Amino acid sequence: MKVEAFDRETVKPSSPTPHHLSTLKLSLIDQYAPSAMYTPLLLFYPNTINIANSFSDNHQATIAAAQKSKRLKKTLSQTLTHFYPLAGRVRSNLYIDCNDEGAEYVGARTKCPMSMVLKNPDSEMLREFLPLDTESEEAGTGPLVLVQVTFFECGGMAIGLCISHKVGDASTLATFMKGWAAMAAADLGSGTTLLPEFGAASLFPPMEQYCCSGDSNLEPSSLDLVKKKCSTKRFVFDSSKIEALRSKATSENVEKPTRVEAISALIWKVAIQTSRKMNSMRPSVLCQCINLRKQMVPPLSENFLGNLTDYFAVKTEGSEIDLKGLVAMLRKGMEGFKEDHGKGKFDWERRKEKLEVFGKLPKDDGIDNYNFSSWCRFPFYEADFGWGKPIWVSIAGMVFKNIIFLLDTKDGDGIEAWFIFEENYMALFESNKELLAFASLNPSVI
Repeated sequence: MKVEAFDRETVKPSSPTPHHLSTLKLSLIDQYAPSAMYTPLLLFYPNTINIANSFSDNHQATIAAAQKSKRLKKTLSQTLTHFYPLAGRVRSNLYIDCNDEGAEYVGARTKCPMSMVLKNPDSEMLREFLPLDTESEEAGTGPLVLVQVTFFECGGMAIGLCISHKVGDASTLATFMKGWAAMAAADLGSGTTLLPEFGAASLFPPMEQYCCSGDSNLEPSSLDLVKKKCSTKRFVFDSSKIEALRSKATSENVEKPTRVEAISALIWKVAIQTSRKMNSMRPSVLCQCINLRKQMVPPLSENFLGNLTDYFAVKTEGSEIDLKGLVAMLRKGMEGFKEDHGKGKFDWERRKEKLEVFGKLPKDDGIDNYNFSSWCRFPFYEADFGWGKPIWVSIAGMVFKNIIFLLDTKDGDGIEAWFIFEENYMALFESNKELLAFASLNPSVI
């Protein structure tokens, strides 16, 4: 498969950012976010106008692709006017210079049919539909948003979106995509504009306010995830298997496990078993990323941008691994997290200490650390730019060890799990019989 870029352009906001909005401070959580990492998203759209065959032979398909690309660039420009910080650049890990330098847009095409990608999704192949590698130094100094729109010879289309992790989390990614799609719908006269909210620094004051003491240890350092030669695999849990798993995980301590609790506990159990097969008896820690928007007092709008995430960590050192017990640990960790945040107060020193501990975990050779991030219930499948909703939403391009992503399937009832493990570890992990009893390894999307 060859993906060829035919259009590269810097897209700037359709209207200049007012002078009084020229800077936006990073929050403390933004400052600790990875400085060389983009958060990726891929959306695949089927052909809705029955145009087929190659770009070289089909003039109508070429015109249709050009028209789509033109509308996407136009509405991206309009969207950046409302999401103006994302058209700027990060400065000194302190603030965003909202200077309207713009987002990078790439138009591309491939003679590969989209069905080939969807029948056997491959993580390396999927990287071809992103505008750049997700592990890029540009994330901390260059464009904060990059887009690649790839047109297939069958008339289908893939939109690859990358947002710098320095300025936003998965919820920010979802809000931007939702806002862009809403702008495209509004351009057709069938939608309303989405307005984002900013100001995370007022909730989580940045480090600069505490540097007056001259203590050099107060200089923020970004989370440095472990990058190794890893393998990425996709497992899909359908709704019936999830219900069976939830039933198996039920106990007196947790009468109704959530989908995410049951699947996370199973994955953690299999991960621990895999480590022990490799003669590792180290303690095992599961870190669960939490969206703070609903946990704040009062709750924040889902359209609030920035890195508004925290985490809780649970640890097991016992020789016995029980699914019900692991679910109970996850529930207790979440309840403790909610109780902690229910106070509605920001303890800067405690948050700073927590971020530093979290930042050190991936490099601690004395433990096995697994980082879970659930993207379930984000409205990615609602992103309609005027040509229908996506047939598949996915991630690709991550290369950091021991990260697990959970995403909804299109029907909203199943869950796709993406695992990133070292290659020799993955070979044992993916063959686990208990895992395969509840999940299918990389089934066809269509």
